Amino acid sequence: MRFALWGEDEDHEEEQLWASCEEAEGLFAEPPEPVRRRYELRGFTAEAALPAALGFLVLQPLHEHGRPAREWYLEDARVLATRARDGSRQDVTVEAVRPDDQPPHPAGAPSAAGFSLSDHQDRVLGHFRDLAEVLPVEEPPPHSVRLLGCAVRGPLREVLEGREERPLGYRHLDALDAAGAVLAPVGYPHIVDWQPSPRGPGLYDLTVHMEPQPPVVADIWPLWRDGTPAVPNLWARFDDSGRALWLDPALAHRRGPDRPAGGTYHLDGRHVTDTEGFFCALGEAVNGPGGYFGRCLNGVSDALCGGFGATWPFTLVWHHHEVARRCLGLQPLVRSPATFPELLDFLREKSIDVVLA
Repeated sequence: MRFALWGEDEDHEEEQLWASCEEAEGLFAEPPEPVRRRYELRGFTAEAALPAALGFLVLQPLHEHGRPAREWYLEDARVLATRARDGSRQDVTVEAVRPDDQPPHPAGAPSAAGFSLSDHQDRVLGHFRDLAEVLPVEEPPPHSVRLLGCAVRGPLREVLEGREERPLGYRHLDALDAAGAVLAPVGYPHIVDWQPSPRGPGLYDLTVHMEPQPPVVADIWPLWRDGTPAVPNLWARFDDSGRALWLDPALAHRRGPDRPAGGTYHLDGRHVTDTEGFFCALGEAVNGPGGYFGRCLNGVSDALCGGFGATWPFTLVWHHHEVARRCLGLQPLVRSPATFPELLDFLREKSIDVVLA
């Protein structure tokens, strides 16, 4: 499997190919367990009873004049302890996972204005004055990957050959199929070391820190090595997480142009046992094997705006719909359709005529 490393030009306006690599060693690994952190919600006043298991939380800093600032999130939260304070206020200690895309602390809230606390259903649970992390935990060590046999160019070559000293800006790594087209995005590597490669003169082996790819990806990518699969339902062998990852190469290989409005598409529902399976099946209904038409409801809404193979309104004939009717909604989902009827309501709201075959 070959890879391409991309970076920005000096003006940060255009992506450039910085390196093409023959192999990535150590790329596949189980992701580390999420770091659980402890936070104290100081001066908390409850608007509703706090359950021990809070789940997904939204913390919204408030400016002094009551205007909301940017939301901040915690996942899989649970209450560890409460301690009475003045009047009806308490200090509440919670343990939770801070998502990777969140900064270490909510930005822009003076402690006098405080925060509001809501759950995933937008119910306000209460307000509190200040937030503090209790006993900060040690971050896990970064995951190392070796990009082998890299033919480097542009700013990266200048840095590696010592002709220039400057920080290297934004960069990302893509996996390539046999024709050299992008198969799937891989991640955002941070280059920490390099050395001449034994694979050939002028080539380098780069050591980078980046998030590993789940091992199931090593089973998915070979199915796309020669381009878009010719056989439908290859995604059906994977569980929900594998099906979600299947949609990465499906998006990278999406096709066009859009067909005219008023068409009829047939969805094979035999394997729609979870929402990820629905999006895989919908993509193939519209665009054939390996097709893509969104990976979430917002993504389907975007696809309906054009450029993803079909023009609305259209008819969707859902075969074997009883599989989804039986399976969807059996597990709690956050910010996703939890039931078969909710999926139908969404499709019909988007002027898609759904026929349950």
